[in-house]
Amino acid sequence: MLYLVLVVLIIILFSFAYAFFRAIGWIPMWSKDVATVIKLADLKPGDKFCDLGCGEGKVVVAAAKNGAQAVGYELSLLLYIIAKIRSWFSRGKVQIKFRDFWLVDLSEMDAVFFFLIPRIFPKMKEKLERELKPGARVVIYVWPMKGWQPEKVVKRENGPAIYLYRMK
Repeated sequence: MLYLVLVVLIIILFSFAYAFFRAIGWIPMWSKDVATVIKLADLKPGDKFCDLGCGEGKVVVAAAKNGAQAVGYELSLLLYIIAKIRSWFSRGKVQIKFRDFWLVDLSEMDAVFFFLIPRIFPKMKEKLERELKPGARVVIYVWPMKGWQPEKVVKRENGPAIYLYRMK
């Protein structure tokens, strides 16, 4: 039994490390900011929404509850399980996938959200510009995308900024 527990812990720790290496380790976003993200994404019923590195699934579930066909991608096993469980209790159409978002085609998405570290932004910028259709919305939590002009920025005193971009 002890060996099983150790193996599970090693797998969970490895998945956390791998997720950090690929994009970011888990840093929870403020729950009060979820509604702002959804409002900025301007989701309409049936819109396709994607959360890249969905963590525990707060944003992707909220998008589904607002009528979007929502999908979240997560590489950290423990966070994936938490998001998957959270999705079971949502009242919307939401999918949580244990998959590396770098390997996912985003061409059908109407809106994309992420809270990732700036060191991967140049690669992310290329991916989004290559794959997203004109008019698609990109909402970024905390850090701006260099080289893009935000359509809107929500800044609060003592809180992180949230940026809305629209693909040209």
